[in-house]
Amino acid sequence: MDSYKSQPQRIACDINTIYDKLSSPAVFKAQIDAHRHQLPDEAQANLDKVQFLDNAIAIESPMGQLKLAVDPEQSQAPQRVVYTAAQSPVKFNMVIELTALSEQETESQAALELDLPIFMRAMVSNQLEQAASKFGEMLAQLPYNAL
Repeated sequence: MDSYKSQPQRIACDINTIYDKLSSPAVFKAQIDAHRHQLPDEAQANLDKVQFLDNAIAIESPMGQLKLAVDPEQSQAPQRVVYTAAQSPVKFNMVIELTALSEQETESQAALELDLPIFMRAMVSNQLEQAASKFGEMLAQLPYNAL
């Protein structure tokens, strides 16, 4: 499985709050909608490519829209949230790793994990690296304590 990771990001929020928000798309969507205006312009632009549904997240990708649902078997509270593609031509996971640095600071790293055919790797690898990087940055910019 190919993995495309963001750089680790520091978030000024406790790990449990972040995990709770990221593992509940419906709650997260309502809060994002209510506080979207507080996000930096770049984060708002990235959110235009993401839809938070009742039990899943839909992301615009180089391969079209991917619908991802929380995978309770692979997720591990509060360190790891795993979303698995419900409808995808390739096996696809979006993984968010969380590490508590202190009571009020958490490190996050986003990864896109895919089983890509060899011929597709060269075509989409740069775009997937950028997508993982931008997603990781967006996660770090969200005001979790205000959500």
